[in-house]
Amino acid sequence: MSKITQVLVTGKTHTTGADSAIFSGNHEGKLNLHLTSPGNPAARTYQFDAVVAHPTAEQLFAGAWSACYSGAVGIVAKQLNVVLPADTAVEIEVDLGMGGNEYFLQARLTLIVPGVDRELAIKIAHGADAMCPYSKATKGNIDVTLNIVTA
Repeated sequence: MSKITQVLVTGKTHTTGADSAIFSGNHEGKLNLHLTSPGNPAARTYQFDAVVAHPTAEQLFAGAWSACYSGAVGIVAKQLNVVLPADTAVEIEVDLGMGGNEYFLQARLTLIVPGVDRELAIKIAHGADAMCPYSKATKGNIDVTLNIVTA
């Protein structure tokens, strides 16, 4: 895989068990969004003066991935008979960037499970990564870093 040498835009999410981070196609009338293109800041191809901010594709991808990964975390924890703390969270950052003259994506997933034994948290994080369809779809296609926070 090629590495990003210049990040153009980052979509960030913070998902907790109380968050509703489910996206659905607007054919059901549940999602009707205007999107913002990050443009090409290096070339200043696009100008967005006086434009209302809308989510970027990277934010939507991070949000959908975060919802899916969070669900997988819950399933894996249940399989391991682990009760997750109420402040369990998932943070996902998806970067759009350039490597040479090409565009690429990369991501960072962070599982936050305060008070959970680190080895157990690692097992949950990797189990969820193996289960989540978004993680499966990106495996080997983009650079992904998996982080675990237990403090």
